[in-house]
Amino acid sequence: MKIFLRPLMPLLLFLILPDLAFAFICPVHCSCSTPEAIFCFQRRSPTIPNPKEVHHSIKNFYLFSNGIETITAQDFDGLHHLEMLDLSQNKLTQLPDRVFEPLTSLKNLDLSSNQITHISKECFHGMAQLERLYLYSNQIKAIHPTAFNGLEHLLELKLQGNMLTSLPTLSMPQLLLLDLRFNVLPSLGPSDLQTPNLESLKLGGVGLTSLNKELIGSLKNLHELDISENQLKSFPSALKETPGLFSLSLAGNPMGPLKAEDMQNLKELHELDISSLSLQGLPEELSQLFSHLRKLTVAENPFNCLCNLAWFPRWLRAQSITLERTEETRCHFPPVNAGKVLERLEHRDFGCPTTTTVTTSTVKTTTTTLSVPVTTFPTTTRVIQVPRASDNPADKEDFPLPPVPVSTSTSSSIDPELHFCPPHTCLNGGTCHLDQNGQVECTCSHGTSGMYCEVQNPSPPSLPPAEPPKATVTSDPPEISSHQATATSILLDLHRYIEMRPYIRGIRLTYRNLSGPDRRPIQLSLPASFPEYRLRGLNPNSTYTVCVSPLGSPSGIDSICTEANTAPESTRGPDARSESPKITTMLVPATAILLLLMLIAVAVGVVCYLRRKKAKGHLDLDCEPPQLELDGVKAGLDNVSLPHKQPQLVIPEPAVQNGNLEYEVLLVQDNSTSNNNMSSHKPSYF
Repeated sequence: MKIFLRPLMPLLLFLILPDLAFAFICPVHCSCSTPEAIFCFQRRSPTIPNPKEVHHSIKNFYLFSNGIETITAQDFDGLHHLEMLDLSQNKLTQLPDRVFEPLTSLKNLDLSSNQITHISKECFHGMAQLERLYLYSNQIKAIHPTAFNGLEHLLELKLQGNMLTSLPTLSMPQLLLLDLRFNVLPSLGPSDLQTPNLESLKLGGVGLTSLNKELIGSLKNLHELDISENQLKSFPSALKETPGLFSLSLAGNPMGPLKAEDMQNLKELHELDISSLSLQGLPEELSQLFSHLRKLTVAENPFNCLCNLAWFPRWLRAQSITLERTEETRCHFPPVNAGKVLERLEHRDFGCPTTTTVTTSTVKTTTTTLSVPVTTFPTTTRVIQVPRASDNPADKEDFPLPPVPVSTSTSSSIDPELHFCPPHTCLNGGTCHLDQNGQVECTCSHGTSGMYCEVQNPSPPSLPPAEPPKATVTSDPPEISSHQATATSILLDLHRYIEMRPYIRGIRLTYRNLSGPDRRPIQLSLPASFPEYRLRGLNPNSTYTVCVSPLGSPSGIDSICTEANTAPESTRGPDARSESPKITTMLVPATAILLLLMLIAVAVGVVCYLRRKKAKGHLDLDCEPPQLELDGVKAGLDNVSLPHKQPQLVIPEPAVQNGNLEYEVLLVQDNSTSNNNMSSHKPSYF
């Protein structure tokens, strides 16, 4: 009985489960991973697969990037259960009338990235169940006024990236998303969009010069609005009465600075894009308005990273707001912050005024608005001491500060660039402004000089000098000093500065070149265990100002400055003179070793000669190997194939950065040989 039934098993299964026999029918050059889905990718065929090869129970049919040029209604015969059809990235130029009529259950149709030029009257006839229609990235210039009639269940319509100049009336009561970006539709009104339940409207790059207030007012359920890349020259008044927005994009409009009062009714925003608006700053009131904000984009704006923007990075961290396109959100001004990522700046980087303590030889007082420097003049350097806290807390005697001279500028109008200078940049009544290169300069008042007007010049001899106040003159050595080392380096002596501050953990060292066009400061961080430090990579015959302050303290607090000069460049530096002793030291042992080897060779030759003379015919036994052994070695080399050892390519050690702008190349390199024919290796930066 079992033997009789075994050949009939396939026939019985075919009769019992007829659908199973067709479930795995798959068209040629396609993939059928599940019985309900067919993937036909890059078939390179101008037509759709034969419908006889497709089972009628299929629900998802993917035909993207196949080179299909034409479709007909017969291509979809029998596919009554199909719910998703993907014909994107093909070469369709037109859609025949009623071409999708056999697909009575279709809900999703993707025709994007084809070459369709127009939408006819009955193109989508019979598609009452359609929910998503994607027509973006085509060449559509015209849509028949009744082309979308009957699509009452449509939820999403994407038409972006076409050539539309007008839009038929969209009467779609269930539509939730409409994407019209990058067409030419500058005058959309409420009669064009009869979509009362619309949640997302994207009008980026359609040429809007204003936003229709009645159109936005008719969309009571609107949550997402994109009006980027238009020609809006001011904040749209229609948005002032749209409190339900969750996402808003204003990027790329020439609307100028934002005002907090314009956005009072947008407190429910979760996402905001205000990139590419030529913004130089942001009103701090925004931090009080957007309590629900989670994503913010402010990229490609020329921000002035000054004190009035110091709140921004702190607010982002406090509210856990994600700053999109972080690397494209950078400072434009001042030069010290130019190019830095805005989100990564600390509060001290914005140049905000800080509370300082002023100490002089005759005056001890505390103030928050004025600083009086003490200047001494050593023989080779000029030390500029920024005031710091008094070391003697028991001294309680205070005196009033001397008056500050008033600037004698003849101009009655205030230069607008003065607002960009950090406060108290220029001392003794000097006026701060920027030169053509964006560098900070000070115009000093009468009787003062120096880069920051820190030097008070003595009165002319013709005038009777006023009796100076009696003061105790101290001759303490400067806390930092410098010495000329070479044309490209300066040796700094920090012994006294560290001894007077045993509490500091590190030193912030800042220096800039006063002789060249680029005066931007360069900062280094040093441990407190460095009583001496050599600045390298400097320009010859230049004047540098060098300042040190405790690491971690606000900029300008307890800072000591000095000026130093590098020597002129010469063809033979001091290092060249020190080479001869080294060479002599190396040559003496080498010569001695060579002489010793020569003596040993002579001695061996004499011994061999005497043995030959004494042995009389047995000369080869002691001094040379036998001929048989030589033949045996040769035979071994001939019979045994030895592998050729490849020469080892040794790459020199890379240049090592010493913490400054100068790089030092290691002179002693292990496992490397000299080869003048080897091409030089360029350093890799990746």
